[in-house]
Amino acid sequence: MAQKKPWGGRFRQKTSKLVEEFTASIHFDRRLYPYDIEGSLAHCRMLARQKLITKDESRLIIDGLRAIKKEIDQDQFIFTPSLEDIHMHIEKALVDKIGPAGEKLHTARSRNDQVATDVRLYLRDKVQEIIGLIKKLQQSLVGLARRYSDVIMPGYTHLQRAQPVLLAHHLLAYYEMLKRDRERFFECLKRVNVLPLGSAALAGTGLPIDRRYVAKLLDFPSISANSIDAVSDRDFAMEFLADCSILMVHLSRLSEELILWSSSEFSFIEIGDAFCTGSSIMPQKKNPDVPELVRGKAGRVFGHLLSLLTVMKALPLAYNRDMQEDKEALFDTVDTVARVLTVYSAMLGQIEIRRDKVNKAVQKGFLTATDLADYLVLREVPFREAHAIVGRIVRYCLDRGCELTDLSLDELKKFSDRIEADVFEYIRPEKSVESRVSTGGTAPGLVLAALKAAEKELK
Repeated sequence: MAQKKPWGGRFRQKTSKLVEEFTASIHFDRRLYPYDIEGSLAHCRMLARQKLITKDESRLIIDGLRAIKKEIDQDQFIFTPSLEDIHMHIEKALVDKIGPAGEKLHTARSRNDQVATDVRLYLRDKVQEIIGLIKKLQQSLVGLARRYSDVIMPGYTHLQRAQPVLLAHHLLAYYEMLKRDRERFFECLKRVNVLPLGSAALAGTGLPIDRRYVAKLLDFPSISANSIDAVSDRDFAMEFLADCSILMVHLSRLSEELILWSSSEFSFIEIGDAFCTGSSIMPQKKNPDVPELVRGKAGRVFGHLLSLLTVMKALPLAYNRDMQEDKEALFDTVDTVARVLTVYSAMLGQIEIRRDKVNKAVQKGFLTATDLADYLVLREVPFREAHAIVGRIVRYCLDRGCELTDLSLDELKKFSDRIEADVFEYIRPEKSVESRVSTGGTAPGLVLAALKAAEKELK
């Protein structure tokens, strides 16, 4: 049987069932129920304080709302598309429970400011949850870096071997990315934490409400300054999706490296069996499905950001029904990012570094060619000239299929008489790493200090 609509007074015909099904959002916005009830409780207390409802009515409403929450918590509540959204479901259930007093709860508010409040309350919780999950991932990264703090690996540019770096230094680069991610979410929280309730449909209300009292009850540090903006603003949601997208960029980059490093071509790492899968046809396969899926889910999150940007583009003020499309993108992003962060933290604890393979890789690819150029600079050879000399030495090695360390002193001196016997100390990977003492460099002392600083920050 069709439900009576709260806005039905102006209409002669009942809403088409097709329209009810098309416009309904209850199948996804039902997750807002605790926030809708939390906002309604605060609104009710304010109405009673302002004498817009009686104390008895306030008690009835509060008891009714708490009973409804308990029913939904225990999965005993019946949802129907004819009631469209979570707000109408709760209001209808309240009136059924307590009678006419329930009809007074919507005094001085609209579903426009109500849903904006619900989403902000929801997102405030989820942003803080994500901040905590990022911290756990940082802890896993730092733990892995600490376990292998002495391992030297090839650093890459253009996916070509470039210079020796400490593996811990490489991992701490991701720590810094995640640190910026946390900062972004903390900043986003400032914009989320603004109360729109009391803006009503778009113009505010002529009734004597107290918005600051509601803000205090709901722990909002500030209230919206413009009622039209308050009900039509989804900047905070777009900002959240943008922050999630940047986070997923970082995790996708790390995923790509873990996938490469676990391949036979690299063999730098072994991901624990519990975080890999096999092939239905090839018995030998061990696939890095977790980082692959994370890499793929980055596109999913990016899509949600683009979706909301497109929904909001060119919308006239104030509220438009298009904005109902914000929630599925928002909810799925929250779920996706939370799952990704959780599984990633666990997976990093099950990664083993194959020291022998990494050490072998460091010995090849002319990783200390820059160190040889620096050696010549310290002997008063202009850098460009030193660069050219070392380039010719590398070409000489390539033609003979050998490495810099395979050359004799006599061979090296053919390219520059400034080269002496101490050159071989300079072109060791260990010496190369030790020499990188500029702030933020890969020298062991600096990396250990960075590890300690990270561990301190995470406490």
